[in-house]
Amino acid sequence: MAQAAALGLESRAGTGAQEGALARLAESHESASAALQRRISSGILRRAVKAWRAGDIVRSGQLALKATFADEGHAQAYHLLAMCLERMGHRHKALVTYERAFELDPDDADLLINLGLTAWALKMTDGAKDMFRRFIALRPDSPLGYNNLGTILCEMGETHSAIEILRGALQRMPAEPVLWNALATVLAESGRADESIVFYEEAIRLAPGFPRAYHNLGFAYSHLGRLDEALAAYDNALARAVDPKEILEGNHSRSVCLMGMGRLEEGFAEYEIRNSPRFRGHVQHMLRAPRWAGEPLAGKRVLVIGEQGLGDELMFATIIPDLIDAVGPAGKLQIAVEPRLVSFFARSFPQAQVGAYDDRVVPGADGAQEVRFVLWAMRDSEPDFFVTMGSALQFFRKRLEDFPTRPIFAADPARVAEYRCRLRAMGRGPFVGICWRSMMQDIKRQKYFSPLDAWEPVLKADGVTFVNVQYGDCGDDLARTRAQFGIDIKVFDDLDLKNDIEGAAALSSALDLVLSAPTAAAAIAASTGTEVWFLTAGRTWPQLGTDRFPWYAKTRVLSPQKFGDWNELMPRVARELEAFARS
Repeated sequence: MAQAAALGLESRAGTGAQEGALARLAESHESASAALQRRISSGILRRAVKAWRAGDIVRSGQLALKATFADEGHAQAYHLLAMCLERMGHRHKALVTYERAFELDPDDADLLINLGLTAWALKMTDGAKDMFRRFIALRPDSPLGYNNLGTILCEMGETHSAIEILRGALQRMPAEPVLWNALATVLAESGRADESIVFYEEAIRLAPGFPRAYHNLGFAYSHLGRLDEALAAYDNALARAVDPKEILEGNHSRSVCLMGMGRLEEGFAEYEIRNSPRFRGHVQHMLRAPRWAGEPLAGKRVLVIGEQGLGDELMFATIIPDLIDAVGPAGKLQIAVEPRLVSFFARSFPQAQVGAYDDRVVPGADGAQEVRFVLWAMRDSEPDFFVTMGSALQFFRKRLEDFPTRPIFAADPARVAEYRCRLRAMGRGPFVGICWRSMMQDIKRQKYFSPLDAWEPVLKADGVTFVNVQYGDCGDDLARTRAQFGIDIKVFDDLDLKNDIEGAAALSSALDLVLSAPTAAAAIAASTGTEVWFLTAGRTWPQLGTDRFPWYAKTRVLSPQKFGDWNELMPRVARELEAFARS
């Protein structure tokens, strides 16, 4: 029995050794198989990288996907696939793919940057910040992480933290021009353009061939109203730029600067750069008709299309009477505008056919692409030409004298009369509309608009009844003003100022004056001939080198001596307003 037991034990021990050997063989085979899969995957990936560098993003993505099939654990294959998906406009799919690569290789610093940038683009700012902080931990001597982290913190309104991070990085790397540029940009974006200049200049001193620093310096000078210096900075940027996108941005900024200087013929011609398919925010018009380039229009059917938002559509519409004259009685003008504007345009231009455009976003080779359809205008056949409103300016607005001196829009007379009656029931005039901000508010845009709290001197002006023309949800602002200042701003609760443009135009026409930031509310009022005082943080390009908005019949621009200094501006506006009321 003992012998048998011993034999039995020996037998089991031998079986265990065999099982161990088999396990090692299996592990070796799996290792060899994994190595083979990795080699196959890496070979495919090399072809994918080659396709990427050749500009064939679709082929690169196909090969990267094939590489992930060959080796599901190949982080770099997922990384490249995500890059391709993002370039093709599939940003959410790209994010998921980046996250898979991150699971496989959380210490790939380049991946951390790309994942952070994609999360940032999708407004996932907390996740983006985490990625940039991880990058800094892995590469503390690289300026890239500090640059991105400081910029995103600024965008989120954490300006103090952004400045501290960038200052700390500069103490570590004082010779890095990208950090000087980043700190300057944080200052400029937070309304401190005057302080930013010295930091931009240091970035340029360290890297005289740094086009972005010159461009940003031009941006700062523009905010300060120093347009000659801004133009020189943009020219310096363009002389050094190599990247096509930087060249596009530089030419666009230069065109805006020229328009702001009143150099209209040059400015409007260069402004066409925004129609480049590579320009950010480019809108692809789904039409077979050729874009109008100045050919004779008599007897032609011409489609003119609004652009860039409701306020700009109203401002650029100054050229519509010229186009109506150009096509003549034998021709036909079609006008495509933002849907809320259709009835307002149709009332004002009965000679034209008016309808709405339809916008959609589709994937494109360089990311998501906005496309604009005007199907109703092609119902019978394509128009002879199409032109966007802004593009027509170069042909009709070569001098300030070319702008109309009378309002081109007409509000509904019956509704104007109704609002005048209702205003009289509210108290004594003059009745002054106020609008203090745009609905499109973010950290970058806030510097252009005053908080309603800064309006206290204006709202306490004697002899004025104030009426709200601020669209959107502003109930909290109005309630706070009533509680803090004892000022009751009149509100028409039954009027949707955002969506009822005809109603907003009628109310504005019934007012004696409108005080407004440069918003759609100001454009609506000014377009119907109501006197409008634009309250701006500094000089703006639509002034076209003047102290007014020449696009409209009766406007003034009031801005502070120092950019964004509302405490200096508002008492001055109050004095002007009291003088207006007495007159």
